Amino acid sequence: MRLHALALALPLFIAACATPTTDPARLPAGQWELDQGHASVVWRVRHLGLSWYTGRFDSLRASLDFDAERPDEAQLTAIIDTASISTGDSDFDRTLAQDWFNAERHPEIRFTSNRIEITGETTGRAYGTLRLNGRTEETVMEIEFYGGLFNLLEGRNTIGFGADMVIDRSAFGIGNLPETVLGREIRIRIEAEFLEGGE
Repeated sequence: MRLHALALALPLFIAACATPTTDPARLPAGQWELDQGHASVVWRVRHLGLSWYTGRFDSLRASLDFDAERPDEAQLTAIIDTASISTGDSDFDRTLAQDWFNAERHPEIRFTSNRIEITGETTGRAYGTLRLNGRTEETVMEIEFYGGLFNLLEGRNTIGFGADMVIDRSAFGIGNLPETVLGREIRIRIEAEFLEGGE
């Protein structure tokens, strides 16, 4: 019985894993909601000039208004729970959240786009504001559009993006340490899938 069920499910699984398309005519426009199970925010900063110390944020919410035929009109809002910072060291995570990011006073990190620039067939830049640690700065996010497909595992259309952002930690008052100990540049990598039908 189990083998029979697997045999029936296999074609559906293969179809769900079909190659995504970037053809606008095959992708619906409208509101999209983040698939939190397929999203990540990873950050890196130089440590003593010897390595890129790496961590992540475990809680991300986002909304997207996207039309593949008019990608320059997209609207994106992404919100990270500050206290969800994660390095693999729970004691250090609490220190970062409380002392460096002031999570109690500033529980959210928020990026809101205000302009999209198309730079290639599947690439673009999102210009917007980043609010972090009680400070707001103009920020640029480099975006790659992976495409979309009808995801049979979810029963909805799904689109995917990757994005990179570089910020200066001193502009946001993060970590009162010299650059020889902790680099000023924080590199952020985002991977995200969005499901059709967001509010």
